[in-house]
Amino acid sequence: MKLLLDTNALIWTLVRPERLSKTAVEAVTSPANRVYVSVISAWEIGMLRAKKGVRLPTDLEFQIADKDFDALPLTMGHALAVEALPFLHNDPFDRMLVAQAQVEGLTIVTSDRVMRRYPVATLPAI
Repeated sequence: MKLLLDTNALIWTLVRPERLSKTAVEAVTSPANRVYVSVISAWEIGMLRAKKGVRLPTDLEFQIADKDFDALPLTMGHALAVEALPFLHNDPFDRMLVAQAQVEGLTIVTSDRVMRRYPVATLPAI
C-alpha cells in the first residue's frame, strides 16, 4: 500500500507514536508499504512553529529520511486537482493533501474526519 501521512499523523509518528492507532502504526512501519510525506506537511509544520511557537520537529528532513519515508513534491497536476474537490474543508493544506493522494493513488493516514469525506482512500490515524 502507498500511504500519505497527514500532518497530524506525521507529527504523531515522529514525536508521539503512542497517539496512533495500532492499525496506523502497523501500516506505517510495515516494509510492504511505502510511506510518503508531502512538502505541504513540511510547510504546514513550519507555519505552525512560526505562528504559534508550537514545539514541533526542527530536523524534519532528517527524521523523514531516518524513517525511510519518501518526500512527495508538489506538482502542477496536484495544484490543479484541488479545483475539482468538493468544498468540504476550509484548510488549504488538507485540501492539497487530498488532491495529491487522489492524483498519486495514495491512502491518507489521518485523524481528520472531514478529510475522510473526500473521494480518497483513508486510514484512521487514531
